[in-house]
Amino acid sequence: MTNLRSTPSQTVGPYLHIGLIRDECEFAVPPGTPGAVWITGRIFDGAGTAIDDAMVETWQADAPGSEDEHNDRRGLARSDTRRGRFALYTVVPGPVCDGAGGLQAPHLDMSVFARGLLHRLVTRVYFPEHADRHRADPVLATVPPERRDTLIAVRDGEGYVFDVHLQGAVETVFFDV
Repeated sequence: MTNLRSTPSQTVGPYLHIGLIRDECEFAVPPGTPGAVWITGRIFDGAGTAIDDAMVETWQADAPGSEDEHNDRRGLARSDTRRGRFALYTVVPGPVCDGAGGLQAPHLDMSVFARGLLHRLVTRVYFPEHADRHRADPVLATVPPERRDTLIAVRDGEGYVFDVHLQGAVETVFFDV
């Protein structure tokens, strides 16, 4: 019997466009939804170079006060970085129950898929206008104070910018889920 050497694990890229099978994947809510915003950003490697073959996926809670009676909110959005950046159209979510009777600050959950990664990376996108709620967020409280700003989007006109750094001095905080 011949002994075979093990082979390297498959990474999650570079064919990420396969995950973009639905029209308008970048829309978590339909175009024209009141209060909807664009969240844009770039994915940077450890050398600070923007990656043009990554994909992000977000999912979220409903916006405050929404009853979603028409069930037209998708809650899930995906965007690739083929044009140098990702772009997602959504509403700022409401707070989420933490299961222990408390509330987590409004946030998006985000997965990052890119070449060279053996598994997706999971992070969160918090919003600057909820800074008062950040202090009480049980997940954000687990992040060292000097690194929390890597999880907070920056207001930019009618939307937000959230850049993801995979490595380096300003590496985005990722969660082990």
